[in-house]
Amino acid sequence: MGMMGIATPDLDETTRLDESAAADRPWQTVVWNDPVNLMSYVVRVFREYFGHSPEVATRLMLAVHHEGRAVVAEGAREQMELHTQAMHDYGLWATVQRAPA
Repeated sequence: MGMMGIATPDLDETTRLDESAAADRPWQTVVWNDPVNLMSYVVRVFREYFGHSPEVATRLMLAVHHEGRAVVAEGAREQMELHTQAMHDYGLWATVQRAPA
């Protein structure tokens, strides 16, 4: 019987370091612009769901309208997924993303 070599996986340590750094970053709920919802409705949703003041809700709505998107919440992934589902329930287009480094 011949001797069989043991294969060892090549580790990409750069990727491992990047994953470690990414694990420390929070998640975000992003609301995207759409052609359906009125600006006043978006302000109402942000006030009703997140409890934002009229000024904050309006600022976020204007970011959605003019920039195409706005980060409306940041924190643990599970909570951001709940926020995203809530935005969908209100008829808004929302996604979850990792906060930028």
